[in-house]
Amino acid sequence: MERNTDRLGRKPVVGITQGDGNGIGYEVIIKALADARILESFTPVIYGSSKIFGFYRKQIHNIDNIDTYVIQSAKDARQRRVNIVNCLSDNVYVEPGKSTPESAQAAIRSLECAVRDIKAGDIDVLVTAPINKRAMDAEGFGNTGHTEYLQKEFGVEDVTMFMVSDQLKIGVVTGHIPLKDVSAAITQEKILSKLRLMSASLRRDFGVIEPKIGVLGLNPHCGDGGLLGDEEEKVILPAVRAAADEGILAFGPYSADGYFGQGTYARFDATLAMYHDQGLVPFKAIAFQDGVNFTAGLPIVRTSPDHGTAFELAGRDMADPQSMMSSIYTAIDIFRKRAAFDELRKDRG
Repeated sequence: MERNTDRLGRKPVVGITQGDGNGIGYEVIIKALADARILESFTPVIYGSSKIFGFYRKQIHNIDNIDTYVIQSAKDARQRRVNIVNCLSDNVYVEPGKSTPESAQAAIRSLECAVRDIKAGDIDVLVTAPINKRAMDAEGFGNTGHTEYLQKEFGVEDVTMFMVSDQLKIGVVTGHIPLKDVSAAITQEKILSKLRLMSASLRRDFGVIEPKIGVLGLNPHCGDGGLLGDEEEKVILPAVRAAADEGILAFGPYSADGYFGQGTYARFDATLAMYHDQGLVPFKAIAFQDGVNFTAGLPIVRTSPDHGTAFELAGRDMADPQSMMSSIYTAIDIFRKRAAFDELRKDRG
């Protein structure tokens, strides 16, 4: 899947999916790529529609002309241009702020085209703009989100949603499942698998030599000695001990309120939460502007902004591009750190 062997020295090619074309995806992409100087560090390839790109470009003020180039495949991408792969039909249309079957189908098509090219080695990293999960499910997507789709496409046994920023990094044991199903879904092996993934990712993708991971409990006050639940004693603590036996520096479980309220998270390189909102609520409270969703455990690098489609802002020139910019630069950083890590291991080899 490599374009060439010199991954460290060349300019990476960044594939960007449009997401739901009726949301803020195009706006944050255009704003993130508006300054021509950033094209000196990478080559962007947008998977979507030059027609939709042009529509949203006209809605955004105070942006100079963007030098775009329409291509059939990423292998035709030009440097110092915003390349657009037209993978949608010419009669595509936009309804900002509305969830439609057509916009969901277009989001699926955009993702499929980008995955095709990254498998072929024509792009180096994948950045996905926000999608409407419910609308895509209604159109037969068959996955609860990008993470599950990519896990299936690349045939890996396990992945984890890894929310990252300069302030903190948070992984989750259970992702997009109902809260009522969380307790039954948490097992010692699943926790241990996530800790393995996070520890390996911190080393290879983020350059942490001896990563330390704080593990949260499930129940209030970590179950209060069994009074409020026994998952901590029967499942979580044994998983932490098993991780320690494997040489993984995992600690806990910690009560989530005190862990974040007292700043305990700052003592660790990353945190493992038991369920989606337990991890993402404090993450977005602390790092919403520049937060990035990274999928740990994939053979490719995939990132995404930590916000959704924000239909209420679509077409109004109000969307903040910071998370999209962070997603792009985080993907590039991880790509280069992986290359350096792999090169070092090969030399030691």
